[in-house]
Amino acid sequence: MKMNVTHQHNMEEFTLLGLDTFPRLSIVLFILLFLVYILILLGNLLIIVTVHFEARLHSAMYYFLSKLSLVDLCYASVTVPKMLVDFLLQKNTISLNSCITQLFFLHFFAGTECILLTVMAYDRYVAICNPLRYSSIMKRTTCHLLEAVCWAVSFFHSIIQIILTCQLKFCGPNRIDHFFCDIHPLSVLSCSDIFIIEIVFVANSGMISALCFIVLLISYIGIIRTIVNSKSAEGTSKAFSTCASHLIVVTLFFGPCVFIYLRPSVSYAADKMVSIFYTVLTPLLNPIIYTLRNKEVKAAIKSFLGKRLCKRS
Repeated sequence: MKMNVTHQHNMEEFTLLGLDTFPRLSIVLFILLFLVYILILLGNLLIIVTVHFEARLHSAMYYFLSKLSLVDLCYASVTVPKMLVDFLLQKNTISLNSCITQLFFLHFFAGTECILLTVMAYDRYVAICNPLRYSSIMKRTTCHLLEAVCWAVSFFHSIIQIILTCQLKFCGPNRIDHFFCDIHPLSVLSCSDIFIIEIVFVANSGMISALCFIVLLISYIGIIRTIVNSKSAEGTSKAFSTCASHLIVVTLFFGPCVFIYLRPSVSYAADKMVSIFYTVLTPLLNPIIYTLRNKEVKAAIKSFLGKRLCKRS
């Protein structure tokens, strides 16, 4: 048995079993996934373009919202197009190099979103708790610096994940019980001793999650305290509406990510559905949540679309 394992080292191709979960519904799932992906592209692009062209949205809050939409768009594009092609061609294989590449970008954009949501919480903290100093604190250079930190930290996080993954040796079977390549589905296929690697995997993800959670917690404690002590009913209502939208988005993203990544490499039946939720449904829901609960964004989108339609006519 060990001789077989030795000869099967360094597999070059994997089969993704997640696409075979519902074989009779493949056409329905393809159509549904295609429509969802189109909505993700349209919804997030609309926010990006509106924030760029509408002067009323040229503030730090909406600057970060447009970056969140950009990350959501990229995040969904890491997995969904491959899944659509596999559904269409009934081909569910992926090469080792493509798998590692997908893994890198999956964690790169997920890490960026995690840190960006934390930065957005800090932005709301400054806006609500220090409104008179908001424009001087959250100036353009600060926004660019915070954005650069998001991309840089997530890049190093992803690089560490890839370096660790490349240390694994795969002996077979070459079947990944998932819709796409990720840390845990790959780890359970490894014939290496993954105890130390697994600890570093969890520590790497856990460190970012813990730091983000601490900043989120401190920010919202300050925000809630300020809202409770506020004497302005209108200001309280506006602050609560903005923060409620952000908290919903944070919960939708952090909840599934904590379930998937902050535990040992054990496969559960729910993993595939949870992964679909945070890689597909969250990028779809984020623009909806922010536009439906934000009058300023809705007004800006109507204004932007109105101007484009007038120019065409």
